Amino acid sequence: MTKTLIIPGRSGAVAGHWQHWWAMRDPAALLVAQEPWAATAPDAWEMQVAGAILAHPGSILVGHGYGAVVAARLLTHWPQLQVAGALLVAPAGPEASPLPEGRITVPALLVASRNDPHLPFAAAMRQARLWGAEPVDIGPAGHVDAEAGYGPWPEGIELRDGLLAGLAVNARGLRTRLVP
Repeated sequence: MTKTLIIPGRSGAVAGHWQHWWAMRDPAALLVAQEPWAATAPDAWEMQVAGAILAHPGSILVGHGYGAVVAARLLTHWPQLQVAGALLVAPAGPEASPLPEGRITVPALLVASRNDPHLPFAAAMRQARLWGAEPVDIGPAGHVDAEAGYGPWPEGIELRDGLLAGLAVNARGLRTRLVP
């Protein structure tokens, strides 16, 4: 069974957030704990995620917010890491650090909201193209977090499963759709 490494953003995976729900529900999921953003530098977050990848080769990365950016930075700078794929949900970069522009060489989906306050939809589509990730438009979903109503988010697990199966869309025709 492929391990899912869940990489939270700056706020962590607080109770009620889909990442917390996913980690509690899926025995193959591991929440990659991060030091609080204010207490550490981006490189320290990358080192923690890289350590989790080395401990679980062939895993799939599921990052949210800045966690998605950390995953993308690792995958664009270290393509030799043994990762099966990446589900990058609502990426949001820090003000002091630009989003990476290299190609991700593993299958990847970039899940974007039409009204994400941290990354405009057009910018998310540009990042998907730059990274070589398949864009997934989930409509107006805010930052795809608990505040936007994303506690349990089974569609996220379906996207991960579809990615693992080599599919880009989920089988049940949920409101998630690929962007043309």
